[in-house]
Amino acid sequence: MSALIPMGLEDDAGRTPPRTWIIPIVSVMLGSLATIVPVIFPGGLLPPLGLMMLLAWRLLRPESLKIWTPVLLGLFDDLLSGQPFGSAMLLWTLCFFVIELIEIRLVFRDFWQDWLIAAGAIGFTLLAGRALASPIEAHVDTIMALQILVSILVFPLIARLVARLDRTRLRA
Repeated sequence: MSALIPMGLEDDAGRTPPRTWIIPIVSVMLGSLATIVPVIFPGGLLPPLGLMMLLAWRLLRPESLKIWTPVLLGLFDDLLSGQPFGSAMLLWTLCFFVIELIEIRLVFRDFWQDWLIAAGAIGFTLLAGRALASPIEAHVDTIMALQILVSILVFPLIARLVARLDRTRLRA
């Protein structure tokens, strides 16, 4: 039995049912697909929903996503968002590794610490993505600060959505 599979989720042959890994991956992909929805957000304040879903799954249910998952999901997000190819793959994977390092140091975490970790990861990813995607003389700093603020404030709603999806995922 693999250590990454929660107890009791295997069938008689020791296989993990598809619903235990499909729901997290599809929800992150749907979050990334939000960038192509034809809705106009003022000033580009659309939060990075794919990243936020990925972080919420990682912080709430670490065993639901493998450590290599952000590479593939970042590739999917790069293809949809128009960011430079490989930027989400790199930045999302770095966020996963940093969260893993934080988890080693912290024995117990509560929601406030998860929110702080997610806020740091969201801020880092958006700022690093801005550095990779736009010239330094571009005047997008106020919009970027507002997007980071909106993303941090929306994260508890995303975490609640992920918790609800997790309950339906684990239901028999």
